[in-house]
This record gives sequence, C-alpha cells and structure tokens, in this order.
Amino acid sequence: MMKPILSTQDYQNRIKTILITEEEIQEEIKKVAVKIDALYDGRPLLLVGILKGSFVFMADVCRRVSVPCEVAFMRVQSYFDGTVSSGNLKILMDLDRDVTKYHVVILEDIIDTGRTLAEVLKLLKERNPLSLTLVTLLDKPDRRVVEVKADHTLFTIPDRFVIGYGLDCAEYYRNLPYIAEYNSEE
Repeated sequence: MMKPILSTQDYQNRIKTILITEEEIQEEIKKVAVKIDALYDGRPLLLVGILKGSFVFMADVCRRVSVPCEVAFMRVQSYFDGTVSSGNLKILMDLDRDVTKYHVVILEDIIDTGRTLAEVLKLLKERNPLSLTLVTLLDKPDRRVVEVKADHTLFTIPDRFVIGYGLDCAEYYRNLPYIAEYNSEE
C-alpha cells in the first residue's frame, strides 16, 4: 500500500519520467476526433467515458468532436489501492439510458490486463447498441491476460505503471497534463 503523500516535494519525487507530453496527447486526440466525425456524422452518437480514469481524455475528445453527440459515464473499479489490478470488476455507476438507439463509442484511459474492458464490452454488447467502438488513450499489450483490442489506440506503451492525464496511483496524479512513469521507490 502506498504511503500518503504529504508534501509537494514527495509528490514530485514520485514522477519518474514523462513518457507522453501534453502536446503529443492533444495531437493524437485531434486525429481520433476527425475519425469519429467521419464515422458518425448524421448518426446518433453516445460517447461513454469509463470513470474515473477517462474523465480528462473524455473531456478533450468531446471538445474536439464536431458532430452532434451525447455523453454518458460508467464507473468501474479494478484497482483498489495500489499499482496492480485486483482482477475483480465492480460496476459502481451504470449508464442512465437505453443504448439501443445509439452508436456507442467507449473512451477508456488504458487497456492493461483487459479484464475491465472485456467485462464492460460484454455488458454493453448485450444491450444491443447500433454499434460499439472502443477508443483507448493507452494500450499496454504486454500485460494482457484477456484479449481486448481497441478500434482506435492513441499510444501503445511498455509495461510500466503510468500516471497523469486522468490516470492515478491511489487517487493522486490525475491532474498531471501528461503521461508519466510512476516512481514506486520510496
């Protein structure tokens, strides 16, 4: 379990290295928004963010998409207090609408083991949306234990624990504007 961070210095010391800059993220978001616009122009579109990690990504993609869309959120949890997925998925907040009338685009922060997304995809497919597309900010294929493939991946990363741009470690670091490797050394 991670010790509570008590000072700004301790907080900064946990940032090992920046892997993806804010500028690189924004450039890739522009590209994926263009793809979404092309695919869903004139179609009922529902962007679904998986909370908490995707909230920054979701907001930036939503602002870049120019076609009419609605927004909804699900909240699922598989990391409970550290840097390793527990393997147990818990749905904390479900969608508040019938998805059968929408082309659903899931916006996810990271595909790691695939456990979380496999369950979310299964659940949403059973609800019969017009179509279901998965867009992920980060993909970490070296950690995959359940096969999940995104329709659009912005960045593929090595097997490192990452923070920033919505991703956390014990609820810290979501506010960083970039993706960084977490320094677990105390």
